[in-house]
Amino acid sequence: MILNELIKGNENFRQNQFLELENDLQELVEHGQKPEVLFIGCSDSRVTPDLMLNSKPGDMFILRNVGNFVPPYKHDEDYHGSAAAIEYAVAVLKVKHIIVCGHSHCGACKSLYEEIPDTKSLIHVKTWLKLGAKAKERTLKNQKFNTEEEKYRATERNSIRYQLENLLTYPDVKRLLEEGKLKVHGWYYDIQTAKIDYFDSSDDTFKPLSEFTYEP
Repeated sequence: MILNELIKGNENFRQNQFLELENDLQELVEHGQKPEVLFIGCSDSRVTPDLMLNSKPGDMFILRNVGNFVPPYKHDEDYHGSAAAIEYAVAVLKVKHIIVCGHSHCGACKSLYEEIPDTKSLIHVKTWLKLGAKAKERTLKNQKFNTEEEKYRATERNSIRYQLENLLTYPDVKRLLEEGKLKVHGWYYDIQTAKIDYFDSSDDTFKPLSEFTYEP
């Protein structure tokens, strides 16, 4: 059923929204994409970057993976999809901002407290979830929660803190940040209210995005 809806959705897009975007898309084809933002979000089907931010084609280079995790920089001959996207956005597209956007009710963060079986079906998932280990450790250490759900919400926010730290292991990210040519942001999206909080590193807290002011 859903596949038929997607097919109809594309037809609707072509006949309606696409007509409004046609000139912009043609411009992007002719001159290439020049997004100013790299958005790192979760693959969760409830997180819809363009919809929740009302952005247009060409505005953001989007990387989505399980848990919006950022693997630390590691050079070897293995395949690093998330790292490649970060490097491309920074070195080739020369984005000015990187947003790591976590969200409420994140399955990856909840899975940190569950036993993942040692099976071939989940072998990569189990390894990937190690990127959330520090967030779990901080959450349990601070004990700033009273219920299981509050524990998960705290873990989701703590994960953003550590993914931002991992971003700084990328040489170009660290260098451009120090030179003032790149800004890094941590956001937390509540899928039940659509509200976004931003991470304020000056006092290690999350505050409403509506209070955020950006000075170039």
